[in-house]
Amino acid sequence: QVQLVESGGGFVQAGESLRLSCVASGRTVSRYPMGWFRQAPGKEREFVAAISWRGSTTNYADSVKGRLTISRDNTKNTMYLQMNSLKPEDTAVYYCAVDTHLYGIGSIVEYDYDYWGQGTQVTVSS
Repeated sequence: QVQLVESGGGFVQAGESLRLSCVASGRTVSRYPMGWFRQAPGKEREFVAAISWRGSTTNYADSVKGRLTISRDNTKNTMYLQMNSLKPEDTAVYYCAVDTHLYGIGSIVEYDYDYWGQGTQVTVSS
């Protein structure tokens, strides 16, 4: 079993930055791809970014390219999402997830992920 805990969310003004963290426990996730998803009020959960097991391959939703950066530190069993130039439309609950496809490159498909965190709220005011 893998437990995931997100942190770093908050309330910011448009144009500001936040850094989300996702810490895994229970077992090491260094051999698995990971991803970030988000769910805005009244909308379905959507893909944000994914990262391969070694961190060498990343994938982003078009809406966040150039503003959000996914990274990971396998020595700390932790994944990050650096969020710059935030917009009101980035307001959502952000979830981290682990895909137990060994040595995978990271999927954009929600159903490929097996473990999920509880989420952290990000609110961007205009």
